[in-house]
Amino acid sequence: MAYTIKEIYYTLQGEGANTGRPAVFCRFTGCNLWSGHETDRHSAVCQFCDTDFVGTDGTGGGVFPNADAVAKAIAATWPTNGTTREGERLVVFTGGEPLLQLDAAIVNAAHNEGFTIAIETNGTRSAPPGIDWICMSPKAGTEIELRTGNELKLVFPQAGAEPEQYASLNFEHFFLQPMDGPNVKANTEQAIAYCLKHPRWQLSLQQHKLLGLR
Repeated sequence: MAYTIKEIYYTLQGEGANTGRPAVFCRFTGCNLWSGHETDRHSAVCQFCDTDFVGTDGTGGGVFPNADAVAKAIAATWPTNGTTREGERLVVFTGGEPLLQLDAAIVNAAHNEGFTIAIETNGTRSAPPGIDWICMSPKAGTEIELRTGNELKLVFPQAGAEPEQYASLNFEHFFLQPMDGPNVKANTEQAIAYCLKHPRWQLSLQQHKLLGLR
């Protein structure tokens, strides 16, 4: 099976429970909630997405013939200076929607290269076994397939995707992340107020944007 990947790059995780941790990001092309083309945004299920996941023209992107080729490209992106302890190498599979392409073959190949595997998913697809860290970011108007994971990160506010809909799911961490855009200041204030009133939820900021990281 061939895999189409927008980009593979090394950076710091900018949001959620692993904020600040070095990681290789592997961004798959494609999403089941939006085509990625601005002409289709008005009809998209998720209309606030700000990620470019169209094409294979990003750094390290391309069409990879098999899972081993993907894993080797990820491994080549990790820095070679210094020593790496067991469990330290982290790859984050994202998109778009990574579970349209991520399968057991890639999970096994990335593990064989010594990587801990994380995903960032909208939760509408089931996940293959063996993923070490599942971060789900649910979107309004979708049916959730994933009911358990490590981190639930809800972009806030979303009409039709209120936090109380998800608070009973089996996740270790619950984050509210203020929706970016022209109303980000007001959205942040609302998220802070909600977290203070509902202590199960923590505030997640997109620190990579504040710091100018990818």
